[in-house]
Amino acid sequence: MSLHPLPRAFALFGRERDGKRVVRESDHTQGILLLLAAVFVFTLMDVTAKYLGQFYAPAQVVWARFMGNLAVLVLVYRGRFLPSLRSRHPKLQFWRAMTQLASVSLFFTSLQYIGIAEATAIMDLNPVLITLGGALFLGEKIGWRRIAGIVAAMIGAMIIIRPGLGVFHPAALLPMIGAFTYAAGALLTRMVRGDSLGTSLIWSVVIGAIISTLAVPFFWQPIQAAHLWAFLLIGCFGAASQALLIRAFSVAEAGAIAPFGYTGVIWAGIWGWLFWGVLPDLWTVVGAAIIVSAGIYIWSREKKLAEDG
Repeated sequence: MSLHPLPRAFALFGRERDGKRVVRESDHTQGILLLLAAVFVFTLMDVTAKYLGQFYAPAQVVWARFMGNLAVLVLVYRGRFLPSLRSRHPKLQFWRAMTQLASVSLFFTSLQYIGIAEATAIMDLNPVLITLGGALFLGEKIGWRRIAGIVAAMIGAMIIIRPGLGVFHPAALLPMIGAFTYAAGALLTRMVRGDSLGTSLIWSVVIGAIISTLAVPFFWQPIQAAHLWAFLLIGCFGAASQALLIRAFSVAEAGAIAPFGYTGVIWAGIWGWLFWGVLPDLWTVVGAAIIVSAGIYIWSREKKLAEDG
């Protein structure tokens, strides 16, 4: 199904000029801040997943993430939960939820074999895919300056990964595939903007909970009382990060905010040092600096374009 005819439907989130959607400066700024917050909470969820992965199979950790998420949403929405399942785009919501489940499963599995900073760096190739997908399928404008910023950010990620120097364990292919499914989910999120935030969030969680529940009996290990806090926490982190992510891609163009997803590499490096005693080396610091600089440049460029417009 082509995504291209949909941008005109996005007008309610911005204004139009000559039949084309123009995003306000405030939309870009809000989208960036929301994505930064989403990435921060996502990395906390990843830390919790890596911790649980030391004791349980990835399928059980994925199940815990979605079931905890589901419990939080049921408590928050209560009587509005079932009505919120009504969607104008049920097929798209289903496939969007499946891409999220795939991304989480691939990433959590990789954390059992490679470091959280390396896995995050590889997974963070997805902003490039999101931006290109936004241009190819959603009709979003992409100029050479934005391309240059994204290329610079990707180079920064490659500096951190350093192919051939120990990161390319076969499991490193898992977050790479996850980057593709993540990007697909981000683009599908823009396609279902006619649905409310609650509808998109609940669809993601319900589909993930159902599929992971069907799979987890084949991998089940009794949960130790000492790990109950982590099982509960991972669901809360999942709910908060997903809500922030959906909102971010609903208020701003994918290409404008996607590069800020790279900040997850920085947080992953910090958490790896704090919780596992793995200090980022010089190349990681250099790569992170390039990524942040590229993101700031793209944001400043978008701000200037919004002011000129």
